[in-house]
Amino acid sequence: MRVVVAVLILLVAALPARAVDIKSVKSAGGIEAWLVEDHSVPVVSLSVAFRGGAAMDPQGKGGLAEMTASLLDEGAGDLDSQAFQRAIEDIAAQMSFGAGRDNFSASLRTLSSARDKAFSLFRMALTSPRFDQEPVARVRAQILASLRQSQEQPNRIASETWNATVFPDHPYGRPVRGTLDSVAAIAVDDLRGFVKTRIARGGMVVGVVGDIGADELARRLDEIFAALPATAQAAPVPDVTPQGAGKRIVVKKNIPQSVVIFGEQGIKRDDPDWYAAVVMNRIFGEGGFASRLMEEVREKRGLAYGVSTSLMPLDHAGLIVGQVATRNAQVKQSLDIIIAEWKRMAEGGATDGEIANAKTYINGSFPLRLDSSRRIADTLVSVQLDRLGIDYLDRRPALINAVTKADVARVAKRLLDADKLTVVVVGDPEGLQSSP
Repeated sequence: MRVVVAVLILLVAALPARAVDIKSVKSAGGIEAWLVEDHSVPVVSLSVAFRGGAAMDPQGKGGLAEMTASLLDEGAGDLDSQAFQRAIEDIAAQMSFGAGRDNFSASLRTLSSARDKAFSLFRMALTSPRFDQEPVARVRAQILASLRQSQEQPNRIASETWNATVFPDHPYGRPVRGTLDSVAAIAVDDLRGFVKTRIARGGMVVGVVGDIGADELARRLDEIFAALPATAQAAPVPDVTPQGAGKRIVVKKNIPQSVVIFGEQGIKRDDPDWYAAVVMNRIFGEGGFASRLMEEVREKRGLAYGVSTSLMPLDHAGLIVGQVATRNAQVKQSLDIIIAEWKRMAEGGATDGEIANAKTYINGSFPLRLDSSRRIADTLVSVQLDRLGIDYLDRRPALINAVTKADVARVAKRLLDADKLTVVVVGDPEGLQSSP
């Protein structure tokens, strides 16, 4: 397996980076977008994000952002749900909306020959959604059915329990999709209020890739977005320090395999130690078969199919979170090994070889994320949301390569404290109980 991983690293390193020439385009109305022109294929991809997501949902109306996202393409302007969906299908366009904790997203992909109609439909969905009775009832029923089903899913139970434990008095502790009671309480006026107060030009970032020039895009930006409110209106979400350090919760469920989520406070995206943390986490838990946790838990002992950790930089908190699933009889041993590795990484850092391999993979694999116009457009939006600068893609390899062995050791010691891990286990693990 080590030989296979080494070969994969060499292959990834040999891949040529795809040149991405990003232009900043500003409309007459002051709306900015980042553009990557590509006239080789007659397709235009547009991605948009509005700052402020499900964390801003009103108390008792959790799931409002998610439900709104599910309904924006269910009729708009003078087109009811069926007519709107048919209009999208007739031009072979793709339109979607989504809600995360910190952002509300929208995307459009269209043939360049159909962009007039596609841009018009996209504008209508954002500025004049209908929220007719039938689609609202249908979508609500779908969400409620999904929520009922998820009540029996160990992964969902573990995730929501962990979030509620770590963020007990903060919006991050609430499910993005809401609860059965909160979704049932959402009225049409709430949906209309979301569009009126939360989808606005202020805090909006736009990425466009494909068969369109800068001059035309500048004009189209005003066509699509000028009718949106200038600024959003919502209560700000406060910064928060994760709670529940050192706590272990066992949610008993009669299933043969337990799901475990473990984690603690991490760092936010703008932290000066971010790139050192990325390299450290690649070595420790994010690196698939090349990671220490996979080596110790799966390769050496066969305790689980997989184990991983991720950095989770939220707008108002930073986390490092991991997950493993294994048979009930092996949960305690798996956790003991994970905790031991948590301590070993914190105390000893990483080797020169581990750091070199991690850097090679991180830089070599990044171009694979830019393999379609949609993914490039999404990347442009992410870079803007994180305020990394229009030259970030050019600077990123050097930022990774600048990480030293001392940096990795320092950040591992800073971030990894096994005594502060919050652990949630869903299942019937042998020899494990909730902490007092």
